[in-house]
Amino acid sequence: MNYAVWLPLVVPLLAAPVARRLAEAVAPRVGAWLLAGSAVALAACSTAALALLAGAGALRLPPVAALGHLVLPVVGDEVTVPAACVAAGLLAAVGAALARTYRQRVRTSLRARRAADAAGPAGGDLTVLDDDGPDAYALPGRPGRIVVTTGMLRALDPAEREVLLAHERAHLAGRHHHFLTALAFAAACHPALRMLRAPLSYALERWADETAAAAVGDRRVAARAIGRAALAARPTAARPRTALPAAAGPVPRRVAALLSHPRAPRAPKTVATALAACLALSAACALEAAHDLHGSIEVAQGEHTD
Repeated sequence: MNYAVWLPLVVPLLAAPVARRLAEAVAPRVGAWLLAGSAVALAACSTAALALLAGAGALRLPPVAALGHLVLPVVGDEVTVPAACVAAGLLAAVGAALARTYRQRVRTSLRARRAADAAGPAGGDLTVLDDDGPDAYALPGRPGRIVVTTGMLRALDPAEREVLLAHERAHLAGRHHHFLTALAFAAACHPALRMLRAPLSYALERWADETAAAAVGDRRVAARAIGRAALAARPTAARPRTALPAAAGPVPRRVAALLSHPRAPRAPKTVATALAACLALSAACALEAAHDLHGSIEVAQGEHTD
């Protein structure tokens, strides 16, 4: 196996800041897809690299080599046993982190669903909690649900309530929780990808803001509603971690974006090229390492046959 296998482990350190910068220069919807997609691709390549390193080391063990009928010096000559052991340990840590992330998200979603059901029957996709604390959030699931407290309804006028509900419906319609889930799993695979959480959350909120503004047909009303909801918001005990609240992220930036004249976003070509190069390099190196290991195994098996 050649040394290209190490590059997918390093590339996320360079690609994550580039993806973050590029996401700020494009439309919110495009930015959300870019961040989540890049994170998943980089995580997949880095995890594959760990698996290849651990596998190459395992093939150097006599019992494993005997099972595959391999001639030992041929396979994994460039992968030392200590490096393979470290890779195996990291791969086990990634597996544990993925399992822990899955359990946490399932547990939190079930707890939130029970809390919403206990609040009473929903009126369509809307559940109103009798709580003086102003709060509103989208609760993903089948079906998705919008939860808003009586305190939040009192804090907004009718036009602002329409914006708030349109914003939360945009979260549900766009399946924004899937973006956050994808990034959570990607971050469990490579710690460098955690820096994409905040920009992804911001891109999703901006996506919902623009959808709500288009739904009501007034960007100033949308900006006012987001600002007032954020000032009034007091997270309630019923809000789950997986919920998508209307007052999340850097609200002043969101309000300023709604009040500014919308213009076609333009991605810097150098930044876009750099991100594309990082993704291509990571994928190419992982594929090359897999092809090289496969070739070494075939050679070893051929020599045993001879």
